[in-house]
Amino acid sequence: MDDAGHLPVLLDEVLELLAPACGEHGQTTGKRVIVDCTVGLGGHAEALLGSAGSDATLIGIDLDESNLLKTKERLVRFGRRVRLFEADFADTEAVMAEAGVTSADVVLADLGMASTQVDDSLRGFSFQADGPLDMRYRLEGRTAADLVNTLGESELADLIYRNGQDRHSRRIARAIVRARKRERIERTEQLARIVAGAAPRTGVRWKIHPATRTFQALRIAVNGELKSLQRLLEKMPGLMSVGGRAAVISFHSLEDRLVKRAFAAAAEAGTHRLLNKKPITGGAVEIYRNPRSRSAKLRAIERIQ
Repeated sequence: MDDAGHLPVLLDEVLELLAPACGEHGQTTGKRVIVDCTVGLGGHAEALLGSAGSDATLIGIDLDESNLLKTKERLVRFGRRVRLFEADFADTEAVMAEAGVTSADVVLADLGMASTQVDDSLRGFSFQADGPLDMRYRLEGRTAADLVNTLGESELADLIYRNGQDRHSRRIARAIVRARKRERIERTEQLARIVAGAAPRTGVRWKIHPATRTFQALRIAVNGELKSLQRLLEKMPGLMSVGGRAAVISFHSLEDRLVKRAFAAAAEAGTHRLLNKKPITGGAVEIYRNPRSRSAKLRAIERIQ
């Protein structure tokens, strides 16, 4: 755990799968390269560098400038072995080229949000505390408030159903459009209250807050997350050196489905092998210590030719 209380998800499992590619037992030779496509607060990056040889280098990528500043402090002891870039993980190939790297021995993408993002009410990712309805990783472009106040009812319903997989999407969209006629929707608590009010009162047992899926859908749309993931997965097999390994940690079925299909296609092509056929999930102890890990799924592949 770091000073901010951040716990890297599935850390032991990530090291078990990826460390052989950056340690003395891997098939790779020469100066090893680790690419953390979503470096976040640097938890996974620090552990992977610690398991690698003293000649290993790390390229860390993140859209959130505040994350990169914290990671820079965390990894300062590794000196010039660490290079950090503010970029979308979809542009990993371009970042590697900028760093003068053609292939990597380890590639990791953790698709979860950093705890600092979730807990910062000013970022608007969560309805646990009231804040502006923003949800942007990089502070540019449309906000979640822009979407809920401008999209047509059918567009909004489709977005919530597609990105949030909420079967009550049309009821929710109708309630949002009705509410915004009275006043602009600007706050997380305001939207959460509207969505909860639209949820069925009887016949449904809610395991999560009724607004959870709507917030997920808006965050994905605001940041173009699924498009970025598709672009990364298209390039990822080619970014690895022979003997190199790549892993993705996903947090909902939309992401996991894309990862599963991409890795299966690479394995079927005969250039890669699956390191685990079924996704690895957190154990009871980890979920108790870090409830946010309960939906995490880890998949990994190795390049064999």
